[in-house]
Amino acid sequence: MHVDIVDGDLLDQDVEVIVNAWNRNLFPAWLLIPQGVSGAIRKRGGREPFRDLRKHGLLPLGGAVETGAGSLPFKAIIHVAGINLLWTATKYSIQQSVRSAMEIIDGKGYRSVAFPVIGSGSGSRSREKAMAYMIEAFGTLNSGASARIVRYDRPTLA
Repeated sequence: MHVDIVDGDLLDQDVEVIVNAWNRNLFPAWLLIPQGVSGAIRKRGGREPFRDLRKHGLLPLGGAVETGAGSLPFKAIIHVAGINLLWTATKYSIQQSVRSAMEIIDGKGYRSVAFPVIGSGSGSRSREKAMAYMIEAFGTLNSGASARIVRYDRPTLA
């Protein structure tokens, strides 16, 4: 399966579905302050996706669930549990997150998806290593959907 790699903002991608690198939902919501991709989703899309997400309970490591997109212009958000209880992303958690998300995408018939670099934020994995794990996982899949990995391009201050 071919995957495009782009620089930019995940929330600005012209795709049907985005993926949110989340945790396992083990901690009460009031202990978690969404940061990174989750924080951007909450800021621009509202709290509804996270209310939906809580209904799913504990996510297995590498698991994925689909929620609505709140006020974002996507058909859905797929949340993946890409980090373990020690707040570390592993090869397994990253690759299983990719496979689990793509299983939902293919099962629902979505045609396009954008992924962040899973595990490179709170997961303490280098962006290069996390991307290599993701690309390896995509290489084992056969999907009709177009996929892209979005490397967050931090705005520069003038």
